[in-house]
Amino acid sequence: MPQPEGAALEAVRARREELRRRYLRAPGDRPTTTARGVHHVAFICRDVEETIRFYQEFLGFPLVEIVENRDYRGSTHFFFDIGNNNLLGFFDFPGHEHPPATETIGGVQHMALSVDAQHYTAARKKLDEAGVEYVGPDRGVEESLYLHDPNGVPLELYQERLGIFNGEQILDTVADD
Repeated sequence: MPQPEGAALEAVRARREELRRRYLRAPGDRPTTTARGVHHVAFICRDVEETIRFYQEFLGFPLVEIVENRDYRGSTHFFFDIGNNNLLGFFDFPGHEHPPATETIGGVQHMALSVDAQHYTAARKKLDEAGVEYVGPDRGVEESLYLHDPNGVPLELYQERLGIFNGEQILDTVADD
């Protein structure tokens, strides 16, 4: 994807700074959020068993529920525990052909999952042993690696604690390690 350069890049940067000044509040000055957190994020999968093996057996996220989708007969809806009382959900839709995942407006650029150093190292070793392609930490961020699940869902395994970004605390409270 082409990146802006020259005057176009400077215009994008100036617009970002304008938005920061207009909308970004210091941690003590921010209103309290109206949400309690992410209950679950749901994606469509190609193959239920392949998805379960990837997330539970490969990445170590326990499968915690598997039921029929209440909105589509025959569809399986299932959830993984991704920590901090958050769930990662999937559906399949038997009989429907779906196009491959793409990075587009309204799509997922990536889902960043916080992992500790031990699990990051273990996941990287498993990825290497299985020959699964990933990017990172060669992108200049030692604590991140990027890969795609079997359905094309873009993932980032990120060694930052929840509430921290680029080493900076951006939330009033930060999850423990």
